[in-house]
Amino acid sequence: MRRTASLVLLAFAVFFTALSPLMRWYAFPRLAKIPPGQYQDMVLEARPATLVNYGTMKAEQVPKVTIVQTLKGDVAASDRIERTAGRDVVVWDALSYVAGPDGKMVSQIPERYIFDAHSQEPVHATGEMVDGDPVRRTGIEYKWPFLTEKRDYTYFDAQTRTSAPIHYKGTRTFRGLEVYYFEQTIPWTKVPLPKKMPVKGITPQAVAKMGTTRWYSTKRMFWVDPVTGAPVNGEEIHKEELRGGDLLPGGGKVTAFAGHVKMRADYVDSTVDLVTSQRTLVLLLTSYLPWGFLVLGAALLALSLHLEARGRRPGAGPAPTGRAAPAAPDTPLSPA
Repeated sequence: MRRTASLVLLAFAVFFTALSPLMRWYAFPRLAKIPPGQYQDMVLEARPATLVNYGTMKAEQVPKVTIVQTLKGDVAASDRIERTAGRDVVVWDALSYVAGPDGKMVSQIPERYIFDAHSQEPVHATGEMVDGDPVRRTGIEYKWPFLTEKRDYTYFDAQTRTSAPIHYKGTRTFRGLEVYYFEQTIPWTKVPLPKKMPVKGITPQAVAKMGTTRWYSTKRMFWVDPVTGAPVNGEEIHKEELRGGDLLPGGGKVTAFAGHVKMRADYVDSTVDLVTSQRTLVLLLTSYLPWGFLVLGAALLALSLHLEARGRRPGAGPAPTGRAAPAAPDTPLSPA
């Protein structure tokens, strides 16, 4: 009986030990992915900020500028691209909407971002664009890969339509979470004018004909949860200028927008709560279950060996079988 139990325990020990690496290296890369229908929004503010007054073409100090970022998954587009790409794909329709202190639009830039649901690597397909201009992204945008590493990544900048390194600057603690801090600096670069201008009747084509150009620079900062790859906080020191041409008095330059952009406090709180819940699911597949199965397998193996050793001890086996010798009579038999 002990030998049978020992063999059963040994079989379970082998099963759980083998399941441990399978959970980490086979199941996790296939199960951890961004859902195609995800929707999220984010509100950022610059307090105070500098904005150009298009009536006077002079920069003015304003109490705040608000940036609303939305990401909306297009499930139908994901399914269509997956049929030709042969992998799980997410299509995000993103919009960065900048509003002045009066709530009126300052600028807006729509994007279509297509990427691999597991690795966050770009997937190049028809429709990939920024503000209506076709682009071919390299690197990541908005989100880091699951199990983010302590290294530099390539990050796509929507304003310049180019990618540049975003540098790992160390590990920090943010709202009780251990996060990786990244920085990217985009030097002054000539960028396209938004397709939709804030002043009625002024078009990018008309501004370009007057010889006025738009320039942009930013320092981008992210605090990233390394388990999920999701930023829990983001900031930018953002600067835009209009330079030269007949639109500006004397053909000089004017600040179109400048400010230290930060996530609004309530959105930081909700993001931290969301990431905290999601990281538990990722850790379940990458740490808790694999290590748990490994420890369980080792415990079952030890118990199996213990039972086997007890069954092999001298004298522990069953009593020998055979006919017993007849007992001697208490009194001798009398002769007949």
